[in-house]
Amino acid sequence: MRTALATAVLTVALAACSASTTISADSLEDQLADALEKDVGQRPDKVECSGDLEGEVGAEQRCSLTAGPDELGVDVTVTEVDGTDVDFDYVVDQMP
Repeated sequence: MRTALATAVLTVALAACSASTTISADSLEDQLADALEKDVGQRPDKVECSGDLEGEVGAEQRCSLTAGPDELGVDVTVTEVDGTDVDFDYVVDQMP
Protein backbone atom coordinates (compact mmCIF):
# COMPACT_ATOMS: atom_id res chain seq x y z
CA MET A 1 0.00 0.00 0.00
CA ARG A 2 2.85 2.42 0.76
CA THR A 3 4.04 2.44 -2.85
CA ALA A 4 0.60 3.28 -4.19
CA LEU A 5 -0.02 5.96 -1.59
CA ALA A 6 3.42 7.48 -1.96
CA THR A 7 2.78 8.20 -5.61
CA ALA A 8 -0.76 9.49 -5.20
CA VAL A 9 -1.38 12.99 -6.48
CA LEU A 10 -4.98 13.89 -7.07
CA THR A 11 -7.30 16.80 -7.55
CA VAL A 12 -10.40 16.52 -5.40
CA ALA A 13 -13.51 18.68 -5.46
CA LEU A 14 -15.19 19.35 -2.13
CA ALA A 15 -18.37 21.19 -1.36
CA ALA A 16 -18.09 23.22 1.80
CA CYS A 17 -20.76 22.26 4.29
CA SER A 18 -21.93 25.79 4.99
CA ALA A 19 -22.17 29.14 3.28
CA SER A 20 -18.54 29.84 4.13
CA THR A 21 -15.76 28.26 2.16
CA THR A 22 -14.02 26.68 5.12
CA ILE A 23 -13.91 22.89 5.07
CA SER A 24 -13.87 21.32 8.52
CA ALA A 25 -11.01 19.00 9.43
CA ASP A 26 -13.50 16.13 9.83
CA SER A 27 -14.93 16.67 6.35
CA LEU A 28 -11.47 17.01 4.84
CA GLU A 29 -10.36 13.76 6.50
CA ASP A 30 -13.38 11.90 5.13
CA GLN A 31 -13.01 13.29 1.62
CA LEU A 32 -9.28 12.59 1.57
CA ALA A 33 -9.84 8.98 2.71
CA ASP A 34 -12.49 8.56 -0.02
CA ALA A 35 -10.15 9.99 -2.66
CA LEU A 36 -7.25 7.78 -1.57
CA GLU A 37 -9.48 4.71 -1.66
CA LYS A 38 -10.66 5.59 -5.16
CA ASP A 39 -7.15 6.42 -6.36
CA VAL A 40 -5.21 3.43 -4.97
CA GLY A 41 -7.96 0.87 -4.38
CA GLN A 42 -7.56 0.66 -0.62
CA ARG A 43 -8.89 2.93 2.11
CA PRO A 44 -6.33 4.14 4.66
CA ASP A 45 -6.91 2.93 8.22
CA LYS A 46 -6.96 6.52 9.44
CA VAL A 47 -6.63 10.07 8.12
CA GLU A 48 -6.02 13.04 10.42
CA CYS A 49 -5.73 16.71 9.49
CA SER A 50 -4.33 19.38 11.79
CA GLY A 51 -7.20 21.81 11.21
CA ASP A 52 -9.81 23.19 8.85
CA LEU A 53 -8.99 23.98 5.22
CA GLU A 54 -9.70 27.57 4.17
CA GLY A 55 -11.45 27.83 0.83
CA GLU A 56 -8.89 30.18 -0.70
CA VAL A 57 -6.64 29.33 -3.64
CA GLY A 58 -3.21 28.47 -2.27
CA ALA A 59 -4.47 27.59 1.22
CA GLU A 60 -2.65 24.56 2.62
CA GLN A 61 -3.27 21.93 5.25
CA ARG A 62 -1.04 19.16 6.56
CA CYS A 63 -2.64 15.78 7.12
CA SER A 64 -1.39 12.30 7.88
CA LEU A 65 -2.62 8.88 6.92
CA THR A 66 -2.10 5.52 8.55
CA ALA A 67 -2.03 2.39 6.39
CA GLY A 68 -1.10 -0.70 8.34
CA PRO A 69 2.17 0.02 10.13
CA ASP A 70 2.99 3.02 7.93
CA GLU A 71 2.18 6.63 8.70
CA LEU A 72 2.67 9.10 5.85
CA GLY A 73 2.23 12.85 5.64
CA VAL A 74 -0.11 14.42 3.11
CA ASP A 75 0.07 18.00 1.84
CA VAL A 76 -3.27 19.45 0.71
CA THR A 77 -3.41 22.64 -1.37
CA VAL A 78 -6.52 24.45 -2.62
CA THR A 79 -6.35 24.94 -6.38
CA GLU A 80 -9.73 26.48 -7.21
CA VAL A 81 -12.78 27.90 -5.45
CA ASP A 82 -16.17 28.37 -7.13
CA GLY A 83 -18.74 29.54 -4.60
CA THR A 84 -18.79 26.80 -1.99
CA ASP A 85 -17.03 24.25 -4.23
CA VAL A 86 -13.37 23.85 -3.31
CA ASP A 87 -10.92 21.89 -5.47
CA PHE A 88 -7.63 20.76 -4.02
CA ASP A 89 -4.59 18.70 -4.90
CA TYR A 90 -2.94 16.36 -2.45
CA VAL A 91 0.52 14.84 -2.41
CA VAL A 92 1.44 11.92 -0.18
CA ASP A 93 4.99 11.93 1.23
CA GLN A 94 7.43 9.50 -0.36
CA MET A 95 8.72 8.13 2.96
CA PRO A 96 7.15 7.77 6.41
